[in-house]
Amino acid sequence: MNESNSQGKRLGIVVGGSLTEGIDVKLDSATPIEEMAVGRYVVIEGQKSRFFGMITDVSLGATNPQIAITPPDVSDPFIAEVIAGTGTYGSIHVSPMLTLSGDAATIITGPQPVKTVPAHFSLVREASEADVQRVFGEEDDRHFYVGTPLDMETRVCLDISEFVKRSNGVFGKSGTGKTFFTRLLLIGMVQKQSAANLIFDMHNEYGWEGTSEGNRKVKGLKQLFPSKVAVFALDEESSRRRGVSTDSVVEIGYDDIEPEDIELLKDTLNLTQPAIEAVYQFSRQFGEGRWLEGFLKLGGGEETKELLQKLSIHESSYRNLRRGLERLRRLPFLVPQARGSSVQQILAYLDRGMNVVLEFGRYTDVTAYVLVANILTRRIYDQYRERKEAAMGEKRAEPPPLVITIEEAHKFLNPEVAEQTIFGTIAREMRKYNVTLLVIDQRPSGIDDEVMSQLGTKATYLLDNERDIDSVLMGISGKSELKTVLSKLESRQQALIFGHALPMPVVVKTREYGSPESYKEFGFREAAEFKRKAEKDLKELF
Repeated sequence: MNESNSQGKRLGIVVGGSLTEGIDVKLDSATPIEEMAVGRYVVIEGQKSRFFGMITDVSLGATNPQIAITPPDVSDPFIAEVIAGTGTYGSIHVSPMLTLSGDAATIITGPQPVKTVPAHFSLVREASEADVQRVFGEEDDRHFYVGTPLDMETRVCLDISEFVKRSNGVFGKSGTGKTFFTRLLLIGMVQKQSAANLIFDMHNEYGWEGTSEGNRKVKGLKQLFPSKVAVFALDEESSRRRGVSTDSVVEIGYDDIEPEDIELLKDTLNLTQPAIEAVYQFSRQFGEGRWLEGFLKLGGGEETKELLQKLSIHESSYRNLRRGLERLRRLPFLVPQARGSSVQQILAYLDRGMNVVLEFGRYTDVTAYVLVANILTRRIYDQYRERKEAAMGEKRAEPPPLVITIEEAHKFLNPEVAEQTIFGTIAREMRKYNVTLLVIDQRPSGIDDEVMSQLGTKATYLLDNERDIDSVLMGISGKSELKTVLSKLESRQQALIFGHALPMPVVVKTREYGSPESYKEFGFREAAEFKRKAEKDLKELF
């Protein structure tokens, strides 16, 4: 095949390998082995096709085993150079991912999955920026720039329109950049208007303002897209102190809480199984929507003892349940009767194409987070299901695609509760009712295997737990090679991304975010215009 000036420099030639195990490449003597890094891209020039692949291993070899036993004296630079060119060599192991054929069909359909291997002695070269761009596309109405490959400046783009069609995940241990990348993904969805978002913002990072490395303040979604984002608050006082203007305050009424919500909080409230069973008995006794208020009104007298005997509830189970529910009662946003319906308010914004961020303020305890996220999601999902079914039966307009973002995902999706929670239902149903999840977690091994297998696209930062790594890579081809790549990621701002929204796995350094230039790229000009218009209206008003 003819080489063009846009091609990368030559690295070596193919000397062996297979489709399942990958390709072995012997490096040229002029190729510095220390420049070969796991995660970098190469192109193999086959006889009919070009193979686009990733370096998954780097190794040293010798033509004569005796060299390893009795190494030569390389203090003389000339001898060292001769030995390096004849007696020793470097090699890389490449996992071929895609074929870049030149025929008309491939030009139309794009890169295709690898189904064969290049011949012996095929030329191997660095992937050029043009190669990477051809594989990952250019930024447009559906492609969003998320970062750059290792040692390259070309842009890697995610297909946002495909991304929102399935539930997805962002993983990595604490401090690696999960929140930073999640913010980028949310910005991409808002910018491309691919879906409405409901974000349960546990640490107040996505609404008005967030933090980057070194605790530097960065603009949140509301500042970037003021006309497309609404901020709801669970803690109005905290929002005021932080100078955040909220669109609504969320309250949860006693009648909003169902027995299933309490069952999900079993571990965080330290409830026994008999206590959970008692919840369902009290629900049958007092009626749905009234059971919690009825329970909390119970005293310690004979009347309560008679009720416990009637329901066959042991007194120790009652006391255990009482302690747990009293913890909930102390949450200020939990009230006997809520003012208005938070669910209907959120749905009203989502229906207008707005994105909703629910900030939790001071209530960062996992109990509050799980309770509120579960209650609101279940009711919003029910509305979406009814609308989708009505649209199918009566040819009405379908509800807009909705992506729900949750942190600490293993609390909602662990094997014990995943089959019972609304989040497990959404993950397993793909986008049956136009609702998908974006889950964020530092312990992916705590998430149910079936749920993990249903996630369409995964972005994972550095993980140091073997079980977490196995969980993230479960079911993907070339798992062992990608495991090596994942283990070699830097501790910050490097992520391995793979799945439905990308043609192949990619290691990226995430794009810069926090400078005035980056804000302009994200659409901050709209925010500036919004601010100028507000100031002008204020001046005219007074």
